[in-house]
Amino acid sequence: MEKIRHFLCIDLKSFFASCECVSRGLNPFTTPLVVANKNQGNGAITLAVTPYLKSKGIKGRTRLYEIPKNIKYTIVNPRMKLYLEKSKEVVSIYLDYVAKEDLHIYSIDECFLDVTDYLRLYKKTDYELALDILNKVKEKTGLTATCGIGPNMLLAKISMDIEAKHMKDCIAKWDYADIETKLWNIAPLSKMWGIGTRLEKRLNALGIFSIKDLALYDKNKLHDKFGIMGLELWNHANGIDTSRICDFANSKKEKSFSHSQVLFKDYYAENTKLIIEEMVEVLGMRLRTNALETSCIGLGIHYSKTIGDGFYHHTKIEVPTSDEKIIKDVCFLLFDRYYENLPIRKVSISLSHLEKQLGTQLNLFEDYESIKKKQEISKTIDEVKTKFGKNSILKASNLLEDSTAIERNGKIGGHHE
Repeated sequence: MEKIRHFLCIDLKSFFASCECVSRGLNPFTTPLVVANKNQGNGAITLAVTPYLKSKGIKGRTRLYEIPKNIKYTIVNPRMKLYLEKSKEVVSIYLDYVAKEDLHIYSIDECFLDVTDYLRLYKKTDYELALDILNKVKEKTGLTATCGIGPNMLLAKISMDIEAKHMKDCIAKWDYADIETKLWNIAPLSKMWGIGTRLEKRLNALGIFSIKDLALYDKNKLHDKFGIMGLELWNHANGIDTSRICDFANSKKEKSFSHSQVLFKDYYAENTKLIIEEMVEVLGMRLRTNALETSCIGLGIHYSKTIGDGFYHHTKIEVPTSDEKIIKDVCFLLFDRYYENLPIRKVSISLSHLEKQLGTQLNLFEDYESIKKKQEISKTIDEVKTKFGKNSILKASNLLEDSTAIERNGKIGGHHE
């Protein structure tokens, strides 16, 4: 029987705005300060606001003109160099407590720590160790952090998101016993890590309005609707997460196919999905040409420089594939889960856990003949494009104004890591 693990998920509170306050000797809990590009005028999107302004109902990502006129505040331009230096400073504190292989840097202001093998060393409970680390961060950097504790990375993250900010020590601990009493009570769905407003609408259309609804829904129907991501949604709704920090370290070292594209203007949801679909076509052809399949698909979205942020997430699939539809559907679901309706300037897709295609893998959701037919069609298209050029066969969508396929087909896209 595997021993119970202890994960910490630590987030730096209102990170950008707090960094600005600390550098000025101000208290972020009493200072009305906004981080935004002053040159963009009243329509600028705030990158961060102080906890003080959040207590007044101001959201972290909002446009300046949406802030009530009766609230006075100071605007400062973002300083990414400062934030990166502070982030490194905090990470060095974490590394005073755990080894590098037990730390996963999730974002510039958020990290996961697996402290399972350190509790006996420090003679502390996971809660006591978390409190020690948060106090050390406050003492050395002036920044306030919140922490979630759980037996897996998922519950640590969600307890931090949902409950930690309301607790006295800014620490919340969830265990498997809390799944039905706490996790299942989350509503609306978009309050749950990994479910964005777009995915929430699709789940609502199925009659799913709470995490409990999702947990009790037929997982086979979720698979039919969302593919492998549907099973992951069901697992997460039931508090199931088998990922370990070492998984993230290993995925970076292995070879992968990746493709990224810098966009010439701001893109949003619909035209970005067109770009994703076209990029998947390129990667799908590379997989088939090399007789490879992938079982790990990642999507990265970089917002415009004025926002200076974005996300990268990946998911594993049970059956390795080179099928463009499966890869595209996973990318779309990752996009719907994490996209924040902000202007996009770069899209990246990665396919890892590559292995040689040894035959046709059957599954319960598709018959052999249809799989074989799709493979033959793809092979024929690949042969034509190889012989006559990538623009010899185009989809109608490739002729749309926002498509970049025709121009990109004349260039070398992506790279092999």
